This record gives sequence, C-alpha cells and structure tokens, in this order.
Amino acid sequence: MDALSYKTQSASKATVIKEWVIVDADGHNLGRLASKVAMILRGKYKPSYTPHVDCGDNVIVINSEKINLTGNKMDEKTYIRHTGYPGGQRTLTAKVLQAKNPALLVEKAVKGMLPKNKLGAELFRNLNVVVGLEHKQVAQKPKTVNLNDLK
Repeated sequence: MDALSYKTQSASKATVIKEWVIVDADGHNLGRLASKVAMILRGKYKPSYTPHVDCGDNVIVINSEKINLTGNKMDEKTYIRHTGYPGGQRTLTAKVLQAKNPALLVEKAVKGMLPKNKLGAELFRNLNVVVGLEHKQVAQKPKTVNLNDLK
C-alpha cells in the first residue's frame, strides 16, 4: 500500500471552494442562529475544514427583524460601547437596538462567535445581514439552507 495515500490534505486559499448561502432568520432564536451562521462562515460543516484558512461560505441572513429573544432578554440584554471620552460609556437594550437597526443585532451576535483575530475579521466580511427578503446578491445565485437540518 502506498504511504502517500493517507496524507492529510490541508486546504489553502487557492483550493477552497466558496459558495453563497441564504439563511432565513424568521422564528429562530438569536444565539442559536448566530452560532450556526458562525460555523457556516468558518467552514466547519465542510470536510475540508482547516482552522487557519477562510474555507467557509458567504452567508446572507434575511428577515433579521423577525428574530426571537427568549425570556426578558429584549428588555434586560444590554449592549455597551464607549465614545472614547471620559464618562463616555453608552448602553442600549436589545429592544432599542432592534428598533434602530435589527440587522446590527444579528451582526453583533455572529461577530462575538468568530475568532478575535485577523481571520475573524476576514470571516465577518463574508456575512451580509438584511432587513426583509430583498438582498443585493441575486447574481451570485445563493442556495437556501435550513438551519434546523444542521447539527
């Protein structure tokens, strides 16, 4: 038997096959949706997954305004930012953030589940979150993925 037939193949930027995927957020819980979207962005559902390479797919999340938060999280979950000035800490609740920009709610959840390095920033650029059903990536012919079928 040839010893080279058992060699592990590591994906590189040139050998990765990226696809476009649509995920419908209607009726899904925020955290569960975000973790599965992060795994798709990372490429962990592919057999050619390599940790240090962007081998995931490009994801379009539609209907981001119809996301669910369980319990009292709409009123109690806070998002903190700082202006950079002394005493410049600002907070928003999830309800206020969803009223202002529902897409930002999903983006923040997914970004928190990606690696905190250059690869994570590169993976985050592959995410497009849209309010409603209309998106600009029609020319890429994205395929629809049901998150309930993913493990």
